[in-house]
Amino acid sequence: MPNHSESPLNPSSPGRVAGLSTLFVALAALCWGLSGGIGGILTGDGWDPVVVSFYRGAIGFVFVLSWLALRPQGSGLGNKKLWLWSLLAGLGVAGNFSFYFMSIAEGSVAVAATLMYCAPVIVYLVSFTLKLEQPTLFKWVAIVMVLFGVVLLTGIYGVGAGEVTAIAAGAGLLSGLSYAVFIFGFKCAAPHGSPQAILVIAFAVMAIILFLLGDPEQTVDVLSTSSWPLFLILGVIGAGLSFIFYIIGLNHTAPAVASIVAMVEPVTASLFGVVILDQSLGLVQVLGMVLILVTVTALSVYSNSRGKPLPPAR
Repeated sequence: MPNHSESPLNPSSPGRVAGLSTLFVALAALCWGLSGGIGGILTGDGWDPVVVSFYRGAIGFVFVLSWLALRPQGSGLGNKKLWLWSLLAGLGVAGNFSFYFMSIAEGSVAVAATLMYCAPVIVYLVSFTLKLEQPTLFKWVAIVMVLFGVVLLTGIYGVGAGEVTAIAAGAGLLSGLSYAVFIFGFKCAAPHGSPQAILVIAFAVMAIILFLLGDPEQTVDVLSTSSWPLFLILGVIGAGLSFIFYIIGLNHTAPAVASIVAMVEPVTASLFGVVILDQSLGLVQVLGMVLILVTVTALSVYSNSRGKPLPPAR
């Protein structure tokens, strides 16, 4: 993501800046991984995935609004193009959050996080269809490998197979597509204003959409439930601090490095599901997960080395 504000890191020591920036990206990925696990707990307790997503985004909105208030320079809020592309980013993040938790509710944290990680591959397929990207043998091999990994992960090759339902798999892939839409909107808005202004608009749009689509009764019940600390933690780490960490980190982190470091998210989410939520993965599913993570990361690194970066795998 382009840098439109001064970095809080000390520019006088480039090596240290790069190291700290990579750490920020890793922290963001760790936060997103943990947020998937927390979302799994909440949806497992019967909370509507859309309501869970709403509170994640609404609390995150408070953080990015505070960030904008502290650093209002060059916000670009008077620019119509900033608003247009930020609105698209808001639609993307609304879909990303809600489909992600829907996939978790219908399947598992590991499956949802890994399928969302397929976003760059989805972007390639759309780009091929619209003739925005030139197909190559490497890209097609990578796409086929990822699709094979999805087959292994979801178990759709077996009759009556397993724990991963069509809804879980479809929602997981849609969360990845929605994330790609968010990144596309964010990148198009970036030349017209600051990252914090874009996120404020995007998160506001997301919160409005999810508030209207969520269960009204559950939305109110959250305020008096004993589970409210989990909702608060989810919003703080899953949408507040994580997005700020990620944007600051990308200022001085090479996209290829960011793509690799981002693997922290699905790995963390998967470990959370296995250790905390007692969710299990078979050997074939683990192989599928590894195949997807390694291939998508290699594809992202390849794209960045060719000067055509894809949405950072998240």
